[in-house]
Amino acid sequence: MNATMRRAVIATAAVTMALSMAACGKAGGDKKDAAASGDSKSIGLLLPENASSARYESFDRPFIEAKVKELCADCKVLYNNAEGSAAKQKQQFDTLIAQGVKVIVLDAFDATSTESWVKEAAAKGVKVVAYDRLATGPVAGYVSFDNEKVGELQGQALLDSLGGKAADANIVMINGDESDPNAGQFKAGAHKVLDGKVKKVVYEQSGEWKPTVAGQKIGAAITQLGKDGFQAVYSANDGMAAAIITQLKGAGITVPVGGQDAGLDAIQRIVNGDQAYTIYKAYRPLADSAAELAVDLLQGKDVKSVASSSIDSATDKGIPAKLLDPKVVTKANIKDTVVADGLYKASDICTADYAAACAAAGLK
Repeated sequence: MNATMRRAVIATAAVTMALSMAACGKAGGDKKDAAASGDSKSIGLLLPENASSARYESFDRPFIEAKVKELCADCKVLYNNAEGSAAKQKQQFDTLIAQGVKVIVLDAFDATSTESWVKEAAAKGVKVVAYDRLATGPVAGYVSFDNEKVGELQGQALLDSLGGKAADANIVMINGDESDPNAGQFKAGAHKVLDGKVKKVVYEQSGEWKPTVAGQKIGAAITQLGKDGFQAVYSANDGMAAAIITQLKGAGITVPVGGQDAGLDAIQRIVNGDQAYTIYKAYRPLADSAAELAVDLLQGKDVKSVASSSIDSATDKGIPAKLLDPKVVTKANIKDTVVADGLYKASDICTADYAAACAAAGLK
């Protein structure tokens, strides 16, 4: 082959290679290039913690991932857990934006701190779905339960557990973290029902969503009020209720204690008679709604097919929202709620330690 022919072959090969690379770029492309162009099919998912509640890893995350996959086969969910740190969640949020995601489902650890994050994201064309608690800032949608109704159900369930003794009962309240807007709504709802129906709320503190803190607070209440100084305890969630019940047992006190989240250990405590009730917020419809909203935003669809109502936050008004209805779970309706919905099997609840209690409750 002479020099002229060699040059022709090399030139042809170079053109062929360039066309091939261009075709590959259109078909799949380098991840960095996709991020830079904003042509991303990735949805960010940021959940707040995994210490006080097992729900996020056991239910929210897998349900959201599965629904996104069902709705958009080639979409990916980029997941991170803040592990109880607002600063860590901010880093995770910034990383998602740098990776080119166009939608972030955010369950904010500190919902009051997110306004600047969400504004910066919106300026870059990134939509934020507030999940479970209403983040501040111009979020594109919100999916949660009616949180004041949750508190009302908690308060009513506590009254029901006291029965005819309610009017003469002193109540201890261990609320959630004061920086969490949900906690304020739970508290408001509970007070709406309890105030005027019980003798008095004699001790009220924030447990900060931390079982250790809740345990310390109920210990302080026992010291301050004495063993007979209160007749029931409102706990904002099940993780704190577990610590409260442990402290009460250690002090030889038996009073109704309620919670929220319908964790498996809480259901077992209810079966065993240690916990009076929990609030069941069905995770699958919550997660499915968030996934539907996120995919609709990613695909440029109207979110009102999912978010049929609206809600105001501390910073913005008229946020498209979907609010689901919670349910009270007591020993009497475990079979008709968490078992009927497939959240748990009776065999999950009725392990060896709870076999006798399950039999007495009619769970098999």
